[in-house]
Amino acid sequence: MKKVTISLKRLLPALVIGPASWLGPYVVMNSLFLPALIQKIDAADKVKLVSLFATVGMICAAIANMVAGALSDKTKSRFGKRAPWIVGGAFCFMLSMIGASLCYNVPSLLIDWMLGQITLNFIVAPMVAWLDFAPKDGRATASSAYGGLGMALGNNGFNVVGAMFLSRFRLGFVIFGIFAFIGTLIAVLIVHEPSNLDEVKDKKKFSWGDLKSVFPKWSVGRDYYLALIGKLFQGIGNFAITGYILYIMTDFLHRGGQTQSSIQLINVIMLVWGIAMGFVAGPVADKFKILKYPIALSTLSLALAALILFLFRNTAGIAAYAFFAGLGMGLWNALDNLMNLEVIPDKNRVAFFLGVYNLGNTVTQAIAPVIAGTVISLCGYSGVFVVSFVFAIIGGICMFSIKSVKR
Repeated sequence: MKKVTISLKRLLPALVIGPASWLGPYVVMNSLFLPALIQKIDAADKVKLVSLFATVGMICAAIANMVAGALSDKTKSRFGKRAPWIVGGAFCFMLSMIGASLCYNVPSLLIDWMLGQITLNFIVAPMVAWLDFAPKDGRATASSAYGGLGMALGNNGFNVVGAMFLSRFRLGFVIFGIFAFIGTLIAVLIVHEPSNLDEVKDKKKFSWGDLKSVFPKWSVGRDYYLALIGKLFQGIGNFAITGYILYIMTDFLHRGGQTQSSIQLINVIMLVWGIAMGFVAGPVADKFKILKYPIALSTLSLALAALILFLFRNTAGIAAYAFFAGLGMGLWNALDNLMNLEVIPDKNRVAFFLGVYNLGNTVTQAIAPVIAGTVISLCGYSGVFVVSFVFAIIGGICMFSIKSVKR
């Protein structure tokens, strides 16, 4: 079967617009609008409820991501393997977020959030497989576009605008939900994935013995598993803070009327770093043939950021946190997807394995609040920074331990 290759002229803008369009609205709604709505519905139990939503969301996201990736790999249509699932997922995600704006009690909001997590991952798993469409000599550039630029815009750029809707978060759900669909649709149209109706379909019937190959044994997939574990730990280290950033600003740093401006300051600085790394990290990695070292070292920057915000609880400390966290996340996001392409154990199941790996961007945002919420209940907000520091370091050690990528 001939491998589909799409020119970087079409692929790069889509790899920026696509992930920014789904991740940005999700991050805003997950870190700002959902906590605000939960606080409005039940302020007394807000920390426990955020953890509950995170746990349920994590389960839904994990299952949906693997299912979506597997279905995408086997899909045949005039629009290609990925596009039908991406567009369908984006439309349903929009509907679920509009539904969240209409929820006035915890049970209905929880059900709606579960549906949102499922539909979101039917965008995520097929879309990250677009990286496999890149020409072989342009993969680092494609990875930088997706992770460095697209993810940076998604993780930080939208929060700058999202913070402006904190007092009108129900409207925010609607606006950002619609934006997610429109932006994703534009990205799909730009890629214009070719038909794969002539693709020879694997007629082998499924057997329970095939489950052994779903995830290969450690000796075969060692480096892939290390990359996945590293991403999960690094992601938890980052999102343990960002997932509770609203409460950290109000209840720990006591920013009061400066809460909105403080959140915007963090996201502006991190956005600048993310964009900078998106332009620089990929070409530099291609030129000097380095990948593992900058990814591993980026976690040290994240660990330092957590330490700084804990020690310096003022505007200067917030800015310094954003500086080092932005540098670390920008460098990481620009290169980690390329690392996964290098260590993927089965080239015939690209969407599945890339989708599982990309759970680090969704599941970690679910796991982190659970861990952070437990720590807050036991130790107060100070414990969140210890979690962030330790998990970031462990993530770096895992990436540094990968053997098939030398440096």
